Amino acid sequence: MSTTRPCSPGDRGPEPSGASGASEVAVPAVGAAAGAAAPSAPSGPTGGTPQARGRQVRRLRLEGESAVVPLARDFTRQALYAWEWMPAATADQRAAAEDVLLVVSELVTNACLHAEGPDELRLACDNKVIRIEVSDRGAGQPAPRTPHRAGRPGGHGMFIVQRLCLDWGVVRVTGTPGKTVWAELGAPA
Repeated sequence: MSTTRPCSPGDRGPEPSGASGASEVAVPAVGAAAGAAAPSAPSGPTGGTPQARGRQVRRLRLEGESAVVPLARDFTRQALYAWEWMPAATADQRAAAEDVLLVVSELVTNACLHAEGPDELRLACDNKVIRIEVSDRGAGQPAPRTPHRAGRPGGHGMFIVQRLCLDWGVVRVTGTPGKTVWAELGAPA
């Protein structure tokens, strides 16, 4: 959480941006058809606790876009509102939502710096875990810098991802350029 702001910008509500519905698909369950869209607005009571429902997925095309890090954060913030992770009712819930936003920022930034830019951001959420996937055309392999030196500028992205997430990894498809870097975080308590 920022030490210079009285509250996180996301706690005041979704910010207006072009990311709200661009390339967005919500899928209600794992086995549902790819084109089956579910309403993205919450259907139950709010208060920061995700309600019981199936897996939901949202995608944002980033290829060729400018200012992709703020675009990805705004898109993610709006998904967190739709999935009722925000507004956060407790400090733990607020921290969980901020961790998701930070991990999205780190993964998209890494794709910008090391992989010719991101192609797509994919968010998948169920009641227990949110999965973040950032695909790119880069050949490199992300890894936390070892040994990690807290005072050294730069190189903290994957170390942050490793510390905040339940798990993370890289998926490559044989015969296809690029990769997908994914990370999973637990739902707020």
